[in-house]
Amino acid sequence: MRWMTQNTMERLLLVALVMTPVWMSVPVRASLRATSGQTVTSQTGATSSTPNAASGSAGQQGVVLDRVVAVVNDDVILESDVDEERRFEEIQPYRRVTGDNTRERVLERLVDRALILQQAALEPEDKISDKDLDEQLTTLRKDIPDCKLQYHCETDDGWKKFLSAHGFTEEEFRERWRLRMELLKFIEVRFRNGIKVSDAEIKEFYEKRMLPEYAKRNVTPPELDTIRKRIEEVELQQQVGALLVDWLKSLRAQGSVKIMTPGEVAP
Repeated sequence: MRWMTQNTMERLLLVALVMTPVWMSVPVRASLRATSGQTVTSQTGATSSTPNAASGSAGQQGVVLDRVVAVVNDDVILESDVDEERRFEEIQPYRRVTGDNTRERVLERLVDRALILQQAALEPEDKISDKDLDEQLTTLRKDIPDCKLQYHCETDDGWKKFLSAHGFTEEEFRERWRLRMELLKFIEVRFRNGIKVSDAEIKEFYEKRMLPEYAKRNVTPPELDTIRKRIEEVELQQQVGALLVDWLKSLRAQGSVKIMTPGEVAP
């Protein structure tokens, strides 16, 4: 049974599914891409191929390969970030609801993530250990149906082929997942530690939400004591989700978030 609301789950979990380097400014991205023959134009923030001497006059104009789609305070989000987010979503063992992976929803998640990353940089936590990362990745390889059945991800070769099919190297994906874990840890430490769920709240949840649902299905409900911990966990997640949503609204109001329209010049 689904006891958490969709909005709570969306903000609390989806915001941390994919970590992309949205904290880098346009000049930094430009210097990185210059090594592969790309540049970022100074007016539009678009990424274009760098022509060589033999390209001729047509080549001098360049071919746009990437563009700025949002500016969050002083950080930028590129069209390629949106593409990477959508590809990464396809790897998740528990797919999102229909319509959740549209470009607009993906961009909103990247904006939220950029805001959280900026705050996390001010409150650094201990890094995720290789041991903890390896444990999660081992579980992930077992939980993704296509990975297990089609690519035989129980083998290292199968895992590499699966990631390659989605446009990632093993090392790229590994660091993405590490950053995901770090962000989830930051959210939990910031919001969850001070939350207490009372016995009265647990009892109310059980009587007003669970019992009616079991009655509708004509199923005998479990005793409260047997599922008390599970109810407490759900209540904690809902309260963390509500705090996170309010916090993100506050960050947007206090900061500067600009989502670009096609053809618009980056500020």
